[in-house]
Amino acid sequence: MSSAAILVDASGRPLRARANTGAGPGTLANNVGRAFFPYQAADWQTQEMGAWLPWIRSPDAEINQFRDRMVARSRDQVRNDGRSSGGITRILDNAVGASLRLSAAPDYRALAEISGAAFDIKWANEFRRAVEARWRLFSNDFGRYNDVSRQLTVSQQLRLALRHKLIDGEDLVINYWMPERVGRGGARYATAYLVVDPDRLSNPNQMVDTRHMRNGVEVDENGVPLAYHIRKAHQNDWYNSVESMIWERVEREDDDGWLRVIHDFERDRAGQNRGVGVFIPVLAHAKMLARYYGIELQAAALAASIGTYVTSPYDPSEVQDAVGGEDHELGYYQGLRAEWNEERPAMFNGVRVPALAPGEDIKAFTSDHPHNGFTEFVHEMQGCVASALGISLEQVTQDWSRSNYSNMRGSLLESWKTLIRRRLEFSAGTATPMYAVWLRESMENGELPLPAGAPDFLDGVTAYAGCSWLGPARGWVDPVKEPQGSILKMDAALTTLKQEAAEQGSDWEELLDQRQIEIEAFRERGIPLPEWGGSEMATRTDEPPQEPQAA
Repeated sequence: MSSAAILVDASGRPLRARANTGAGPGTLANNVGRAFFPYQAADWQTQEMGAWLPWIRSPDAEINQFRDRMVARSRDQVRNDGRSSGGITRILDNAVGASLRLSAAPDYRALAEISGAAFDIKWANEFRRAVEARWRLFSNDFGRYNDVSRQLTVSQQLRLALRHKLIDGEDLVINYWMPERVGRGGARYATAYLVVDPDRLSNPNQMVDTRHMRNGVEVDENGVPLAYHIRKAHQNDWYNSVESMIWERVEREDDDGWLRVIHDFERDRAGQNRGVGVFIPVLAHAKMLARYYGIELQAAALAASIGTYVTSPYDPSEVQDAVGGEDHELGYYQGLRAEWNEERPAMFNGVRVPALAPGEDIKAFTSDHPHNGFTEFVHEMQGCVASALGISLEQVTQDWSRSNYSNMRGSLLESWKTLIRRRLEFSAGTATPMYAVWLRESMENGELPLPAGAPDFLDGVTAYAGCSWLGPARGWVDPVKEPQGSILKMDAALTTLKQEAAEQGSDWEELLDQRQIEIEAFRERGIPLPEWGGSEMATRTDEPPQEPQAA
């Protein structure tokens, strides 16, 4: 009894032909043994796509169970690879720098709308000056009472938090109320912050994720974080082994609305509750590149240590054994040769030259490490890392020899967009909430000017806490052309002094105050004013202009 032949694929599964009533490439004859896919990205029968079958999973399922391994690898990469560490430092230096300065900007229009009170631009300016002065006293407190551990200023805490966000994928700040510190010689405010290692945020007793518990984040039916479960100590501290297995449940907000926990990370997908570091997409490439550096360096070091070598047509020990051992003439000859070289060394211009036996040759060892394609290959790989970090290749390599003014300025402007975006997101997620926590205490202490009928802090928190943050200066590639462009834009009302000063990390009002001081100093000393001091105004008087006389 005969049976029809069945075509199978490499896995032994029957191949099916797609039915097709038309002609051309899609006909049945042309598609025998081949499934039809409208998108090549869905094809699983090609060599390129056949073994590429990732799963569809929620963001928490993709991140949470692998989070510790990814973070440990990212930290190790940054610790032990200079370029990776430098890339993180460039982001920190451009996004936060040594100081992230508050520029308060309360929304007086919104406050007037919701309350009917006399909020106006005059009040906003008065409020801004008062709150910035008090924030400086708090954030730069000499006793470091703004820090629970009394070690860091607020700017240093913000830099540390951003570093965690870049490497670990998230930062975690716990706000404390410590009235026992307030007093003579102590803290001015009871508010204090503590930057917590995100490793300590985890499910109690290391349980698996559940519907309402996502790797330490407790959420409600709508996905709103309600509380955070934080270990009392790091899980791998042997000296805190008992505390490391005790979790504290910290509610996101107290009953009176006081914010207790600030958890900031970039969301790549909806429903995500933990973050992913910036190195994760290129971590494998960065690790292989670091290993490649090591291999090339070892090969080059080995080549340098060998230097030269001697080739001989025979091995002395083997020849001696073949012709009778140590007592034979060959052994006697080798001894005379060694004695001759020791007693009568050959010298050339004061340098000893090795004497060679018949048939021997001395050669220099040359190395092809690093090989010819090393530089270009590493340059390409570092470009991949720089792209993931959102900064220019020159900022990662610190090699500006390949750049001219145009491409240097273009690359820096593109990276500046990403750096500004990182600063704005970090400000919205971490810096501004920290400021708002302190601002509530300052307002409730009655330290800030408020008009009659002003709403309570919680009723207008968004408007009261409105602000921006001044980071480090963007700098100029050409310190002549670019400032001239800024002047032209201000003259054309396309920008403001506040905006231009902020891009250079300065406060516009402080610039004007300092200019006023310097102009007065010029006048007191009888020194002619320079052009920036308004030298054309020096000949003017305070007399009112004279009316023109009629003829």
